[in-house]
Amino acid sequence: MPIPTPHIELTDLNQIAKTVIMPGDPLRAKMIADTYLTNVVQINNVRNMFGYTGEYKGRKVSVMGSGMGMPSMGIYSYELYSFYNVENIIRVGSAGSYSADLGLYEVVLAKDAWSESSYAKVQGGYDKPIIEPSASLNAKILKVAENISIPVKELRIHSSDVFYRQRFEDYIDINREHGCACVEMEAFALFANARVLNKHASCLLTISDSLVTHEATTSEERQNSFTKMLQVALETAI
Repeated sequence: MPIPTPHIELTDLNQIAKTVIMPGDPLRAKMIADTYLTNVVQINNVRNMFGYTGEYKGRKVSVMGSGMGMPSMGIYSYELYSFYNVENIIRVGSAGSYSADLGLYEVVLAKDAWSESSYAKVQGGYDKPIIEPSASLNAKILKVAENISIPVKELRIHSSDVFYRQRFEDYIDINREHGCACVEMEAFALFANARVLNKHASCLLTISDSLVTHEATTSEERQNSFTKMLQVALETAI
């Protein structure tokens, strides 16, 4: 497929970095670019899925929203990998804790993602419920986090297709039977795309609420409190 693709309008491959940091919210992508990057160029505006390339400590980094859910992440990550020569995608996002031992604002690196989703099977014939991220990229993230003294827990996560479950207590079984520490909605599809395309993917999450204690953060608190996760992602990207 020639560029631009149906969902990304960029036509100059020199304007996108080999590593893309991907929050779900396109406005968070804008915030990251405005706050942390210099010499910023907007590289996508299609469907208001904002993407930017700039410099962090003199090195080129791109940041772009993925949207919510696996179908949206599946589209954008596939196009970035396949048509824009992106090698690494680091998802950064929020997650709901399944454990009383995992509190608000803690940073989690996905050791792997368990899901009920059919995304990987339909997309590439992978029919197992667990997909791993890039081992080398995860190792790099953990090393960076150690070097800058930011605690990161490497744990199994749950990638869910459903935000509003009719049976709220399902999380108890998912935690006990599958070992999932928290829940988000995109990583399983990202890891599946990286697997079939021979690329690298990782997922960094900040706990924004707890299904156990019912503690929660506001959207403004999430925007302002994810700095540790973003610092780890940006330092890894360079």
